[in-house]
Amino acid sequence: MYDNGFKVPCPCFVAFCWKSSQPDGPKVGFTAPRALGKATVRNRMKRRVRETIRRRFPTLGAQWHIVVNLRRTSLTAPQSQLDSEVEKVIARCNG
Repeated sequence: MYDNGFKVPCPCFVAFCWKSSQPDGPKVGFTAPRALGKATVRNRMKRRVRETIRRRFPTLGAQWHIVVNLRRTSLTAPQSQLDSEVEKVIARCNG
């Protein structure tokens, strides 16, 4: 995943994208290092970004696997910033 795909750096997260040879539905995973805070803080970050991606999930191709590595700013960033960053990732994946 990390070696064969490409990464899309954003202020709130880094997305690692890989195009699979078999379209088994787009898959998205999340990582949040312990350095970002306690479990409740990391889970809140994941929920915010997960919901943003969920709303745009149908526009993503079925062959994509994405791992989202969260950054500290994903907790306090305005929703409009998260929306634009997710759009940037999806645009890069869909060409």
